[in-house]
Amino acid sequence: MAIDKVIVKNYRALRQAEIDFGKGVNIVVGDNEAGKSTLLEAINLALRCQLNRRPAAYELHPFMFNRSVVAEFIQSHRDKKPLPPPTILIELYFRENEAIAEFEGVNNSLGLDKARGISFEIKLDEENFAEEYANYVADVDALNDIPIEYYKIEWRSFAWGQTLTSQAVPIKSVLIDPSAISNTYAANKYVVEILRDHLTKAERVHLDLSYRGMRETFQGDGRIKEVNDKLAAQTGEVTDKTLSVALDVTARASWETGVLPHLDDIPLTLVGKGEQNSLKIKLAMAAADGCDLLLMEEPENHLSHGNLGRLINHVDSNCGDKQLIATTHSSYVLNKLGVESVIMFDGESGVTLNDLPDATKSYFKRLPGHDTLRMILARRSVLVEGPSDELIVQKAYLQTYKKLPLQDGVEVISVGTSFKRFLDIAIRLDLGVCVVRDNDGASTAKIASFDEYAGHANIKICIDGDDDARTLEPQLLKFNGLDKLNTMLNKTCATNDEILTYMTANKTDSALSLFEHADDLVIPDYIQDAIS
Repeated sequence: MAIDKVIVKNYRALRQAEIDFGKGVNIVVGDNEAGKSTLLEAINLALRCQLNRRPAAYELHPFMFNRSVVAEFIQSHRDKKPLPPPTILIELYFRENEAIAEFEGVNNSLGLDKARGISFEIKLDEENFAEEYANYVADVDALNDIPIEYYKIEWRSFAWGQTLTSQAVPIKSVLIDPSAISNTYAANKYVVEILRDHLTKAERVHLDLSYRGMRETFQGDGRIKEVNDKLAAQTGEVTDKTLSVALDVTARASWETGVLPHLDDIPLTLVGKGEQNSLKIKLAMAAADGCDLLLMEEPENHLSHGNLGRLINHVDSNCGDKQLIATTHSSYVLNKLGVESVIMFDGESGVTLNDLPDATKSYFKRLPGHDTLRMILARRSVLVEGPSDELIVQKAYLQTYKKLPLQDGVEVISVGTSFKRFLDIAIRLDLGVCVVRDNDGASTAKIASFDEYAGHANIKICIDGDDDARTLEPQLLKFNGLDKLNTMLNKTCATNDEILTYMTANKTDSALSLFEHADDLVIPDYIQDAIS
C-alpha cells in the first residue's frame, strides 16, 4: 500500500501544500525552510496521530499553526473583520487498493467522489467550547495566539466512519530522523525504542525477566546491605521512616530505561555521530519490516563519502516493495537512489522527474558523483566542460558584478561533455541553465546538436562561431593578445603558438593564474553572453 497524494494546510511552515508521490522511491529536495521536514512530520502525524512518539493530543501547542495564518487571524479581529478560527488539515490519499475500500468516500477537501484516504484535522471544539472561544476573541487587546485549549483532533477516513485508531490505519509507517536526536538521553532512548520494535515479544519478555533479576541481585549485595543498615540507623534524625536505597522496581522501570546500547563494548552515545546515525537508520529499517512506508530525514548527516555510499546501498537494497519518502541535501543520495525519483518541493507543490529518459536515469545512477542537486537548487546554473572553463566564467562574473556567482545563487558546474543529461533535468524542472561549450572547430554542427532545446526559454546555449578559436585557450588569446597573457601568466613566450602550447598543456593552472591576477581579463564574447 502506498500514498498517492498529500495535502497539508496551515501546519507549521506549510500554509497550503499539495504533492504527489510515486509508489516506490521519492526524494524530496528544496531550499532550506521550504518545509521538507515538516512534510515528513505531517505525513507521520496523519498516519499515526503521534508527535515525538507521543499521542498528538498531548503535544498540541499554538506553534503547530502556520505563523502567517495566525497573524492574519489576530489582525482580522483587531480590524473588526474576524476570520474563522484557523484549522490544521492533513489529508493522505491512498493508491487504489481493494483491501481499503472502507476508506473510500467524498469527505475530502478536493471533493472527489471515490477517493480513499484519511483526514487529520485540528480544529475548534465548537460543541464544548463555543462560548469560551467567543469570550476569548472578544478581548482583542489580549488576543495574541490560537486558543489551543479549545481545540480538538478529528482523525477520520474519507468515508467518515468512526474515529480512527492506529490499528485501523491501513498504511504502517516509520519516521527515521536521527539528525533530530541531539542530546545523549534522547539519542539513547531513540535507539532503545527501535531495538524494542525489532525484538520479538518473547525476546522482550526475556529482557524484562533478566532485568528484574538483576535488580533483585543488587538488593541482596552485602555492600548495599551495609549502606542501608547505616541509613536505617539514622531513623529519627532525617525522617521517622526508614530510609534505604534500591533499584527502581516500579512498572515504568523496565529494561528500556536501564539498558545502554554498545558498539564494540563502547556506549553508543560515545561513538561518532556518523556511526550513530547509520546504526539508527539501519535498525529502524529492520524494525520496520512490516511497514509499508519509510519516511527518512537526510540520511547523509555526519557521514563520510565512503560510509554514506555503504549506507545508501543498504537503503537501496532493503527498501523492497516499501514506499520511501526521503529528504536530502546530497547529490550522491539523490543520484544513487534514482534522479528520476526527485520531487522539487517549494513549500506548496512538487515537480517530479519521473519521465526522464532511461539513458539519463542510468547515467546518474552509475555516476552518482555529479552535482545534480547544485543545479536543481540554484537560482541559475552555468554548465561548463571543465575546471578551466569554470574558473574563467567565475572571473567574468566577478569582473562584471563585483562578486562571485554563488553570492547571487548562481552555480558554475563542470559537467564534462554530459550537458544533455543535465538539460533533461532542467527542462522538466524549468530551471534556468546556460551551457558554455567549445566549438571544437565545428561550430555549426556543435550548435545544431542543441537544436532540441531551442524552444525552451529557460535554456541558453553559448558556443562561439569562430572555428579558428576552437577551445578556451585560443579564445582567450584572440581577445587578450600575447603580451597581456604573458603578463598575467608571468611567462615570456615569444609566439602565439608557444603561449597556446603552454596554456593547453597547463589548462587548470593557467586558468587559475588568470582568475587570481589583479588585472582584468578580456572575456570572450560567448562567455560574457552566458553571464549576461
